[in-house]
Amino acid sequence: MGTGDKAKHKAEEIAGKAKEKLGQATGDKEKEAAGKSEQTTSALKQAADKVKDAVTGHKDKKPDQDG
Repeated sequence: MGTGDKAKHKAEEIAGKAKEKLGQATGDKEKEAAGKSEQTTSALKQAADKVKDAVTGHKDKKPDQDG
């Protein structure tokens, strides 16, 4: 999975959180719900990224160098 896709999915999560908070602050229940929906969609995409990485053997983290 490309790093660009992962960054995009994380950015979608952050945008969803911002939209949710804006909805809460303004009393706009539709915007709040849309923000929550975007966060859920982003979380699913991020989970799929992790599965793809596990299947293909790619890892973002380097092994611990203490061992």
